[in-house]
Amino acid sequence: MQISFLGATGTVTGSKYLVEYKDKKVLIDCGLFQGFKELRLRNRAEFPIDPALIDAVILTHAHIDHSGYIPLLIKNGFKGKVYCSSATYDLCKILLPDSGYLHEEDARRANRYGYTRHKPALALYTRENALTSLEHFKVIDFGKPHYFEEDFHFTLSRSGHILGSAFVSLIAHNKTITFSGDLGRPNDPIMKPPARLQHTDYLLIESTYGDRRHDKGDPCQQIGKVIKSTAAKGGTILIPTFAVGRAQSLLYYIHKLKQQNAIPDIPVYMDSPMATNATNLLCRHNNEHILPDGLCGEVCNTAAYTRTVEDSKALNNSPMPKVIISASGMATGGRILHHLINLMGDPKNTILFTGFQAGGTRGERIVKGEEMIKIHGNMHKLRAKVESLQNISAHADYQEILAWLRNFKNPPRETFITHGNPEAALSLKEKIQQELGWYVTIPKYLDKKLL
Repeated sequence: MQISFLGATGTVTGSKYLVEYKDKKVLIDCGLFQGFKELRLRNRAEFPIDPALIDAVILTHAHIDHSGYIPLLIKNGFKGKVYCSSATYDLCKILLPDSGYLHEEDARRANRYGYTRHKPALALYTRENALTSLEHFKVIDFGKPHYFEEDFHFTLSRSGHILGSAFVSLIAHNKTITFSGDLGRPNDPIMKPPARLQHTDYLLIESTYGDRRHDKGDPCQQIGKVIKSTAAKGGTILIPTFAVGRAQSLLYYIHKLKQQNAIPDIPVYMDSPMATNATNLLCRHNNEHILPDGLCGEVCNTAAYTRTVEDSKALNNSPMPKVIISASGMATGGRILHHLINLMGDPKNTILFTGFQAGGTRGERIVKGEEMIKIHGNMHKLRAKVESLQNISAHADYQEILAWLRNFKNPPRETFITHGNPEAALSLKEKIQQELGWYVTIPKYLDKKLL
């Protein structure tokens, strides 16, 4: 068995791992690279292996950095099945067409306003490509093995990150290699905790927060403080959010604050068609989370949902204090950009980030305090207050990762650290070696390893 690291090495994006066994080639995750231009260029480069030679794709979860390359893989010749959990499939039906639409819109805008060297600019893939790709999906139940051959199969176990997220355990001739995908947290207010795995021969573990611990403060108090102080100035709270997972967590906390009368009764808007659709899935997949049915409905009804572009634009014309939750979470695309253009220049307003900002993204530049932010080819002055919360992440921090690793009865033969910036990956490696005594390596892009 051989593994090739085709993404999520030295970065938190572009997750792709190719496993080869006998004549079978299986890709674990198929994500887009995001952030720095040198990473994004990999999305348009020739794929390291002919997609037609890949037999299957297995997804850990639906986030675009794990699933967003699938339409392009199929466009370029992949003909196999994409295996995933039921909720992951439902989310991909939302995320992938939206991703294709955004790629088309970016190309149209670049061509219209001429802020591209490409003549013409072309979409990476289209909404139609994404819809076609969904025909390749096949749903797999948690805990039920799926066989490629008699001695080659995989199982999914819940990872607690978002709806449908899974650990993938691939077994070839009695050797097990486990892919963590994104590891959830043990005490999330919505998601069930990650499954406790006890054995694997090889392990790929994410390291998004491998060099830090989450703030132990109460998210409700911190969010409430931001909302109250901004509303008192007559401003708007703009929250760039990941449409799947984070948006629903924010609704939970705001619902709780309103129930406690801890914040003013100002309107809350969910301005993201993708987040709206993902929120609707929360109650449908009630076996994936811990919210009772009644509370789930209340949480989903905390916000008013804007359906049209006209409704979205109208939010910026209202001077009243309000909360706008909009995608994308790293401010790389989507309706959030129009809200930033209209709101970031007013010091009464607050931009509240609640998730990890990958290097090179617009969100990272705003959090770092850059005064001028480029959006749609134009520079905009940042005068709004910027806040960043570090305690409602859906990723385990290094302490929570170590606690999960301690469930294994015996150390893996080798643990590979991926899906993290270099500093985070190295820090987690040192902690695992010091506290657990495991053999740990940090693979590089396009590295291959014979297992």
